[in-house]
Amino acid sequence: MTLAVSTPMAEEAFDRFVELPENRDRLFEFIGGEILEVPSNPTSSNLGSTILGEIYVYLKQNDIGYVTGEAGGYRVSGERYAPDVAFIRYEKGPLATSGYHPLPPDLAVEVDFPSTDASLKRLMAKVVNYLAAGTTVWLFLPEDRQVMVFSPGKPVQILSVEDVLDGGDVLPGFSLPLKQIFKPLPEPAADKEDEDKHQA
Repeated sequence: MTLAVSTPMAEEAFDRFVELPENRDRLFEFIGGEILEVPSNPTSSNLGSTILGEIYVYLKQNDIGYVTGEAGGYRVSGERYAPDVAFIRYEKGPLATSGYHPLPPDLAVEVDFPSTDASLKRLMAKVVNYLAAGTTVWLFLPEDRQVMVFSPGKPVQILSVEDVLDGGDVLPGFSLPLKQIFKPLPEPAADKEDEDKHQA
C-alpha cells in the first residue's frame, strides 16, 4: 500500500508520522520520499521466518550479532526500511528499543512475493541504498525459486534451487541449501462454490 504524498516528505516528517497514535501498530517504509505501508502475506512471512530460524541457529553457535524479523526497522542512507530478516553485528551497539535502528544492518533479507514490476522496482531501489550503506542483500524470489545476492563491491550472484547460499564475509561458515527453502508453491485454494458444483 502506498500512501500518496503531494511532495517528497522529509525524513523528520516521516518519523513524526509513524509516531502518531493511529500508526504505532502499523509498519511503514520511507523510500524516495514516499511512505509505504509494508505489505505481508502468510507465504512471504513463512519464508522469512524460516530464513530467520536458520540464521538464529547459526548465531547460537557463532555469537556475533542480532537477528531481527519483519517488524524490525532500520535507517539506511536517509531512508527507513523494514527488511523481512536482518542481521547486525554487536559492534554496532545494542538494538534500538523503539522506532528504526539508527544504523543499517550488515545483512538484509528481502522476500518478493507476490512479485510485480512495481515491487521489484522498489526493492532494487532499496538494494542500491543498502549497498551504498555497506549492507549485503539476499533477495528471495519464491516464484522463480531464485536468490539474488548483492554484496558491496562485488558482482551480483543469482542462485537457483540447486545451489547453496553462502554467508560470505557477513556470516562466515553459514550455508543453506536452497532446496530446503524453496518448496513448490501451493495452488490457490479453489472457490468453495466452484468445488461444490464440480462435485455435484
